[in-house]
Amino acid sequence: MKITAGGREAVFETPVTVLEALRTLLPPDGPQVLGAYRDGRVLELNSILKQDAALIPITYGVEEGRRIYERSLRFIFLLAVKRCFPDARVRIEHSIGQGVYVELEHMRLTPPDVQCIEDEMRDIVQSDLPFHRHRWSRDEAIAYFSQSGDEDKARLLSYRPYDFFNVYELDGMYEYFYGAMLPSTGYTNVFRLMPRSPGLVGLLPRTDNPSQVAPYLNVPKHMTTFRQSNYWCKVLGCSTVADLNGLIAQGGLRDFIRVNEAFHDKSLSEIAQDIMNRNARAIFIAGPSSSGKTTFANRLSIHLRVNGLKPLLISMDDFYIDRDKVPLEADGKPDLEALDALDVPYFKQCLHQLLDGQVAMMPRFSFRTGQRKPELVPMTVAPNQPLIIEGIHGLNPALHDGFDRSLLCLIYISQLTSLNLDYHNRIRTTDARLLRRIVRDYQFRSTKPEDTLAMWDSVRRGEEKWIFPYQEAADIVFNSALHYELPILKTISYDILRQVPQTDPNYIKCSRILKILNYMLPVDLEVLDEIPPLSILREFIGGNTLYLHPSHA
Repeated sequence: MKITAGGREAVFETPVTVLEALRTLLPPDGPQVLGAYRDGRVLELNSILKQDAALIPITYGVEEGRRIYERSLRFIFLLAVKRCFPDARVRIEHSIGQGVYVELEHMRLTPPDVQCIEDEMRDIVQSDLPFHRHRWSRDEAIAYFSQSGDEDKARLLSYRPYDFFNVYELDGMYEYFYGAMLPSTGYTNVFRLMPRSPGLVGLLPRTDNPSQVAPYLNVPKHMTTFRQSNYWCKVLGCSTVADLNGLIAQGGLRDFIRVNEAFHDKSLSEIAQDIMNRNARAIFIAGPSSSGKTTFANRLSIHLRVNGLKPLLISMDDFYIDRDKVPLEADGKPDLEALDALDVPYFKQCLHQLLDGQVAMMPRFSFRTGQRKPELVPMTVAPNQPLIIEGIHGLNPALHDGFDRSLLCLIYISQLTSLNLDYHNRIRTTDARLLRRIVRDYQFRSTKPEDTLAMWDSVRRGEEKWIFPYQEAADIVFNSALHYELPILKTISYDILRQVPQTDPNYIKCSRILKILNYMLPVDLEVLDEIPPLSILREFIGGNTLYLHPSHA
């Protein structure tokens, strides 16, 4: 049996674990290996190899490695909580930088509480306890989790179209996770818990240096936004995918859509009033890919018009420099996310002219040719015409230098989903945004899912560099997530995603999304008629009657 990895190969006479094979093939002083890819699948280090295989090592430097590490550390955390507070119910909430926010239901954690949990975690890590994988039938799993009080997990598993599940055991505690795990607890010795009332933040290793704990990212505005979203999930009785499936099964999705959209409309109305109170003249709207910036900008314009204003929409995309002048990434491809891909001096010149009551000659960019159009469009603004400026760099201070800050309002928009698979397994906002983009690109840009998946790492690097560092500078944060959107997106995308070949180098991203969607009931296509034409979701599924620049070609 021939195994290859890291440019080397070795022959084994008998079956061997992935860990044993990689120890033979890889240098001992290399980065810690957490798993391996083989033919588009993720293999655990304990997986047995019985035939020829080409392995690609998974380290903490790649996203899948970080997920394996975090998933395993999460189990350790759950066991530690059980030891410290046997009756507590844990809810894994959302990411904060390179950490995860967690709460214990009906309990406000004190610093000594948090220290107790961390001490137990370190004891578990030091003991190097094994993670045992068991194969349970659907009925066994549902019965166990129902009896253990994890009704959310039991209900979720009842919807999954499989007869057997891999359930993990750690020191007599059983949990169901949604991906690969490490062999034992000793692999996860880099972490830290920080009290953040009423819960805590679990800090993971740094992405760029896994031997060190990542610093805590203080994002109070985002914490507030997530807290509001969690509150509305509870009010609506839909905090998990099992809750959402129940609504679908009982025919309650139409009403749920109406309430979700009404909540968005209420938030937009409040934002418009805030802008009125500020007397802002230039409203910058920024956010990561697939957050719904374009639709949000147009809907905000409508709400401002209701208040007697006549806003003008400006897209930063029009200030792109010609494609052949765009700076390149390390791989030689154009870095379209970079600030230098925009003509910043010309943008600031135009904005100064507009705010001073002068005529500005506005550019138009052709995405078909990759060049600025030769004709410029004159623009002036009246006192009752605030500018709504949409683009990923809207919060970057390089665009605001030299302007009276009191005239500006900075808005950050993102899809901050608070819907969990179950109390212990969250749906990452990154995966939800990627699904939005896959659907939009396929339907309106004739882009195959494989191509969107291939671009995603570059998009994420751009977000980490150019968007996320400035998110707390926003005056207002808007959460564009809709609690009903994932089953809608599943209905449109599932068959498309299943066509991505397992041999595709980015198949693992597709596989992660399919795993999430497998837990969701499909939606009758007639239900889509309930989604209003101004919904942010329409930007991705079609039927949106709002256009920022219909003339773009």
